[in-house]
Amino acid sequence: MEIGVTLRNMGPQSSAAIMAGGVLAAEQLGYESVWITDHIAIPPDDAEGSGGRYTDTLTTLAWMAGMTTSIKLGAGVLILPYRPILPTAKQIATIQELSADRLLLGVGIGWMDPEFKALGVPRAERAVRSDQLLDFLEQAFSNDVVSLNGQPFLFKPRPPKPPILVGGRAPHALERAIAYGDGWLPMAKTPEQLAGPIATYRSMGEAAGKPTSVTVLTGIALDDAGAARAQLAAYAELGVERLVCALRYDTVDEYRAQLEQLADLRTA
Repeated sequence: MEIGVTLRNMGPQSSAAIMAGGVLAAEQLGYESVWITDHIAIPPDDAEGSGGRYTDTLTTLAWMAGMTTSIKLGAGVLILPYRPILPTAKQIATIQELSADRLLLGVGIGWMDPEFKALGVPRAERAVRSDQLLDFLEQAFSNDVVSLNGQPFLFKPRPPKPPILVGGRAPHALERAIAYGDGWLPMAKTPEQLAGPIATYRSMGEAAGKPTSVTVLTGIALDDAGAARAQLAAYAELGVERLVCALRYDTVDEYRAQLEQLADLRTA
């Protein structure tokens, strides 16, 4: 089971110095991947924990790609209906190309009403808009020449398509993962929450002849080594391919200390 970690691209921890120090520390300590989140318009009454400050997801991933060489870079998750189809596909392809195929594209359909309102995007259209973008990504990464609005054009650069991991809860996220994705990216507090949904997902994938990789975003009890090891073992027993551990910190030193704790748990 691969281990990834979150990096806060929000709040005061999203300064260039802290984010750069964090991603470089994660790479130096051998983590498989580092993940950031996506918000674009936080209302004043819902800004606790971030102060409404979020760096743009795709821009930040591109910046991180330029300072690293081996660690994979994850969007956890990119909210698809917030974004226009073609510019977004071009940004995704560019990050994948310039990072030497290190992008892990977690995607979601969104939930925060004020963000949809600020963007002028009807929330009721979020699923349809998401599927349209996912459909275009499949076309764009499979063909040099694609078409939108009746206009054919060249889609280049065209690197290998990044793994698309569909975030969200069963059953809708599972259906979208089978239709468009290479894996499922749920959030969970405990492994037990996922046993049934993972079994369902794998059954759906077998019937459809589709891959069913599972990446889980969760917290790990770093202050209780025994409980943390049990958590890791339980997720591995479920067949989870990648566990993304959510970390909370204020400084680069605190972030590195948690990375070292987690690394010790894996090798103990």
